[in-house]
Amino acid sequence: MWLRDLLVSAAASVLIITFLYQPVRVEGTSMLPRLEDHDRLFINKFVYHFSSIERGDVVVFHYPRDPEKSYIKRVIALPGDRLRIDRGLVWLNGKAQREGYVPEEYRDSRSMAEMIVPEDSYFMMGDHRSISSDSREFGPVERSLVYGKAVFVYWPARDAGVVR
Repeated sequence: MWLRDLLVSAAASVLIITFLYQPVRVEGTSMLPRLEDHDRLFINKFVYHFSSIERGDVVVFHYPRDPEKSYIKRVIALPGDRLRIDRGLVWLNGKAQREGYVPEEYRDSRSMAEMIVPEDSYFMMGDHRSISSDSREFGPVERSLVYGKAVFVYWPARDAGVVR
């Protein structure tokens, strides 16, 4: 009896981790202040099968230059968006963006010429702009490389909570 319950529990865990949620560890500080180096969080691997990737989502994707590595960044621009960065200020479709998730001390003054985000691609940036390796360096990220949405930090306990 207990063996059956154990097997059912193990099978359910494998299904949940394989298809729904996956624990990941943050490596680096490009998503400060919300996500710190070595934070552990759950990503939802299933959500984008039913809903669209939205501007502002924090996503995990395979690094375009080395798919063996994973990055976690915020979606700044969607396919077809007209994007430019003027001394650190992000402009989307002609409107300056308020980015409350980027504290003043983490902003930078880099600029980037206007571009149109290609079809089926997303422009990603870290919240700690002055140190982030992101789409400003490696370009827009193809949809096929995105494999999850950051949902919940579970460790360390002091940082536990929903990722926004």
